[in-house]
This record gives sequence, structure tokens and C-alpha cells, in this order.
Amino acid sequence: MKIINNISDMYEYSAKLKKRGHTAGFVPTMGALHDGHLSLVDRAALENKKVIVSIFVNPAQFGPGEDFDRYPRPVKKDLKMLKDTRKVDCVFTPDKDSMYPPGSATFVSLENEMTNVLCGASRPGHFKGVTTVVAELLNIVKPDRIYLGQKDAQQAIILSKMMRDMHFSTTPVICPIIREKDGLALSSRNAYLTPEQRDTAPVLYKSLQMAESMVELGERSAETLKKEIRRKIKEAGVEIDYVEAVDAATLAPVSAISGNVLIAAAIFVGKTRLIDNTIITI
Repeated sequence: MKIINNISDMYEYSAKLKKRGHTAGFVPTMGALHDGHLSLVDRAALENKKVIVSIFVNPAQFGPGEDFDRYPRPVKKDLKMLKDTRKVDCVFTPDKDSMYPPGSATFVSLENEMTNVLCGASRPGHFKGVTTVVAELLNIVKPDRIYLGQKDAQQAIILSKMMRDMHFSTTPVICPIIREKDGLALSSRNAYLTPEQRDTAPVLYKSLQMAESMVELGERSAETLKKEIRRKIKEAGVEIDYVEAVDAATLAPVSAISGNVLIAAAIFVGKTRLIDNTIITI
């Protein structure tokens, strides 16, 4: 497993892969890896000759007062996890000054409502940071496919649109959410939870399961579903950031469950913000 922390070396490595006719699957991460990330590596290895993973805690997607400084950075542990898979050929670990050189003033952003709803409403500027860093990484790594997790559904939808709009040749592949046995979606931020908070956190997934069951029984009102999700979450004594039902392609709010609908929610368990979602197809 090759470790590259220099952009020019990454250019060279990618060029060699292209010259040899190797396909490359790319998994962008901020480190603090878990089985959710490794599931993306597994999928990339199935569909490509080479697998490249990036580890970069992107400052541009953190807002004032968010957890950039305390975000976990167990780099040695992450590298060992990736090496132990025997599926990763290269890890790209650039630093902040490489990705955002002094005087850098260019950003990539979607100028529509997709970035202003759900997580975008409570984290202004977040997706501008996400689209910028991923555009940079795609330009540097030049992969054939990029692997994204369904847990960050809004992010995956926005990045897929950015790539279409900007004519990137890379194909986005969105992979299923990986969960703990009790349903909690795997997340690097789960490490912040105390044992008591960890016991409470699965209420988010359970509330989404309840909504799925209601739809199976014939409920079609988005407002009714959102109301019941909020009720179940509040019973657990945690703070709600948002509960929304939107079109799974455009992220526009919906009033009725029809077609492909993304039901997404974010909560605070203590100070830890957790997100989850489900896509319901009718």
C-alpha cells in the first residue's frame, strides 16, 4: 500500500495507472475510519483494478463553533485498517496548505436550493466546502469511480449533480448504509457518545423504521410521517435538528409519499449531531 502526501506525486501515480490501463476506484474520507468506510473499499475493489483512499479533514466544510479541532484523527490506526484489508493500493493524505494554498480563493458550489435544505439549512456553507474539496480530489486523483455512502444522502446527491454539471468523467457509486446491530448508522462521530448516549442514539433509526412501517400500512402524508418521527425522537429526550421528507433526486420538499422520497433526520444526542435517512419508493 503506497502512501502519498504530495499532490504532484499523486498526479504521477494516477497518470501511471491510466497509462497501464488500470481502472481506479476512489473512496474520499476524513479518516476516523470504521466498517462503513471499509464497505466502500470492498465495493471499489470489486469493481476496479486499483483502489485509492484519501484521508483529509476538510476545514472548508466545518462552520464556526463546529467540531473541526476535536474531530478524531487516528491516522496510524486508519492506515493499519486500510493496509489490513489488502485491497487498498494507495492512500492520499494531503495537508491543508496543499489543498488550500495561501491566497486560494476559488470554490465550487451549487447555486440552487439543494444546498440550503436538510443539513444545509443548519450548516450554512457546509456543502460549498464539500463540493470544493471533492472537485479538487477528483482533479488530482482522476478516478474512474468514486464511492459515496448513503448515510450522507444529501451529500451524495449534491456531489452527483456537481459531477454531472461540471462534466467530470468519474462515475459516482452510492453504497448502502452500514449499521450496528441495534440499527445505529456507523459514523466517526459515534465515538463522541457516552455509554448512556450510545444507548439512546438508535432512536433515530427506529423512528425511520416506524415511518417505513406506516407507509407500508398505507400512510401517504409526509406531514403525518414527520410528526410521528418527531414524537418518537422527543420521547427519547434528545434534541431534533430537522425531520424532512424530500424528493430523492432534487431534494425538493414533498407533501405526499410518491415516487422516490428521501426521509432524512438529524438529532443532537448530547452535543453530538447524528444523521440518518431512508429512501421510500412507491
